[in-house]
Amino acid sequence: MPPKKTKKGKGKGKGKGKGKGKGKGKGRGRGRGKPQAKGRGRGRGKPQVSQKKKTKEKKSLIPLTKNKQIYPEEKISEEEKSKRHKFWKDQPVVQMDENVNEKKIGAIDQEKTVEEIKKKPFSLPSHYEWCVVDLMDDNKLHELYLLLRDSYVEDDDNMFRFDYSESFLRWAMTPPGYHPEWHIGLRLKKTGKLLAFIAGMPISLWINGKVHHISEINFLCIYQKLRKKDLAPLLIQEATRRINKKNIFQAIYTAGRLLPKPFASTTYYHRSLNPKKLVHVGFSYTTKLMTIPRLVKKNALPSKVKNTRLRPLQESDVESGTALINNYLKNFKVSMYFSEEEFAWWFLPREKVINTYVITDPESGNVTDLVSFYTLNSSVLDHPKYKTLNAAYSFYNVATTVELKELVNDVLILAKNENYDVYNCLNIMDNQDFLDDLKFGQGDGLLHYYLFNYRILPILPKELGFTIL
Repeated sequence: MPPKKTKKGKGKGKGKGKGKGKGKGKGRGRGRGKPQAKGRGRGRGKPQVSQKKKTKEKKSLIPLTKNKQIYPEEKISEEEKSKRHKFWKDQPVVQMDENVNEKKIGAIDQEKTVEEIKKKPFSLPSHYEWCVVDLMDDNKLHELYLLLRDSYVEDDDNMFRFDYSESFLRWAMTPPGYHPEWHIGLRLKKTGKLLAFIAGMPISLWINGKVHHISEINFLCIYQKLRKKDLAPLLIQEATRRINKKNIFQAIYTAGRLLPKPFASTTYYHRSLNPKKLVHVGFSYTTKLMTIPRLVKKNALPSKVKNTRLRPLQESDVESGTALINNYLKNFKVSMYFSEEEFAWWFLPREKVINTYVITDPESGNVTDLVSFYTLNSSVLDHPKYKTLNAAYSFYNVATTVELKELVNDVLILAKNENYDVYNCLNIMDNQDFLDDLKFGQGDGLLHYYLFNYRILPILPKELGFTIL
């Protein structure tokens, strides 16, 4: 099963809009994601121009007819394309030249039994060995944190790299019903050093009105010096084998690069909360007309929220909150389905991991509106002053008694007051409704969604209700 992210992050691609600005794309990944790839992008409400010498921008999105997918224009050599896609030609995924129609929807491979699955792990070169990374062991968790910190998603200019906190990693990979053996590591036999990792997590996914119990693949990471050793296919195959042993044969994953073949392609948008810092670290930039003082003024937010009844989610809200979000998400062609236990895990606030705010009905006490974001900071590489970019990522939002735009504006204020530098979101679900009005700028980060061993018709970002971390 495929990876969520690559070195490029959730992907790098150029976007168009009204203003110029450097955007960031987180690539799930996850990943339920978010990579951050810095580069030139365009976005309404973010008129910022590089202090560096500008290069000619190219069109990055090819709009096709209704119900067709929107894919980025990747100018790579045929040799590179062939090498990139070689592994996937033998995998149960939709191929690039394949057109999916109604008759083809469903599993790609014939159904197997658990008894038919390979019993022994895939063979490795003699100096490597498989291991399970126990995320309940603080030492093993820290070891994984170091691998991801030093070798995971990084932008092409080597200025930013994801810095998942240890508490975030434990939250992201140990949800209710998780399988420890799906946290797969590869070690050097001689020293025991952790050199590579891939994770699988069980999830329930709405696909065209039916709930499917599948896996999510995320956090594929290989030590930088081993990137050309073709270890990724081995990690993916071993993850597939272990997941199949649990009688699960489908998976969802994301990547920033274009692989065979996305069922949806989404774009990252960014709302500046600390314009001055973003300019200093090279995430945003200025022009003669749009100076830092003007940027600060343009992106200023009130100090207090408009909805005084907006408060953090509590355990007493779990039942009605679960009902609210499932009732909302079932309207999308592909979306997450939450049990009450899963909702509590993913949404109850955890410091510097997940923030969820709700409005409740005064009479019934039921949750009527919900807004949430998770924390995924990036290391700022080789900067004399700043070491960390504090980033919030939109998770799930549901508005039934107030406007969605009003709800998100309030959470921007809350994030700003908690010292976040930027608020990121994808143009999925109903997010497009508030992006322009709330001064989000279109970045250059693209995130493609893929299904393993399952065909569906391509969908638009607004028809997608699933966030990979």
